[in-house]
Parts: sequence; C-alpha cells; structure tokens
Amino acid sequence: MISLKKILCPIDHSDCSKEALKYAVTFAMKDEAKLYLLHVIDIRSFDESLDTMTRQMPDDETMKQLKTKLFECVPEEIRNDMQVEALVVQGIPFAEIISIAKKNKVDMIVMGTHGRTGLAHIMIGSVSEKVVRKAHCPVLTVRQSDHKFVMP
Repeated sequence: MISLKKILCPIDHSDCSKEALKYAVTFAMKDEAKLYLLHVIDIRSFDESLDTMTRQMPDDETMKQLKTKLFECVPEEIRNDMQVEALVVQGIPFAEIISIAKKNKVDMIVMGTHGRTGLAHIMIGSVSEKVVRKAHCPVLTVRQSDHKFVMP
C-alpha cells in the first residue's frame, strides 16, 4: 500500500487548479501528508504596452499576499487539521514545479490541466504534460469536471 508523506499542488487560481486542490487535500487528509501549495510567477510575462518581456520580482508585501491567497484556497474549517506550506516562486512554471518537487522530496504532484488542444496547445504548450514527462514522482492531472466534489 502506498503512503504519501508529501504532496505538491501547483495553484494558478484557475478552476482546474482548484479542482486539483480538492484531490490533493483529500489525499493529504487521508495519509496525514504535508501539502505544499505552489504558485509560480511566470517570468515570461509580456507587457503589451512596452512590447517587451518583463522580469520584475514582486516585493515582500506582494509575496506575503500571494502566500496568504494560497492558504485561503484550503477551506478554513480543515486548514488547521493538516500541515500546509505555501510557496511562491518566479520562473518557468513546469521547471519550477519539477524543481520544487525534487527539492522537497514530494511523493506525488496533483495538478490541474486545462485540456487545451489544437492551436492553443501548440502555442501555449502544456505545463502539466511537461511535468508528467519530467517529474521524478507520480503526477495526478485533474481536469475540471461538471460534477460537484465536496471537500472532506
């Protein structure tokens, strides 16, 4: 039987990442695992007004607010029943997810996937696909569904 001790859940605040969080919380509660919530600030942000790429690191107050927003993704009634750590980093999302997973020796990554196909997939690429191919541990990808799933 597999016992999870550390779970990483990347959060981009999309509906599909919130759906993945439900699974991550369920696994973490079941196995009493530590849950890492990760938000990656993409360094490849494009400033349309300047027609340039920008690489400005947020200040300490903004980083604190981003971490607080991550904690608030976990329902308040269960937040104290589990060990949660919020991480905010800047970089290329798939690379940072893999790096943080290795650094923290996580047993599983649970992440949402937008399920893009065709031109959108070619142009944007798939973060989850790259993570699945390159991660050192199992990766559970979760698509947003129409059914209701209630947090434990």
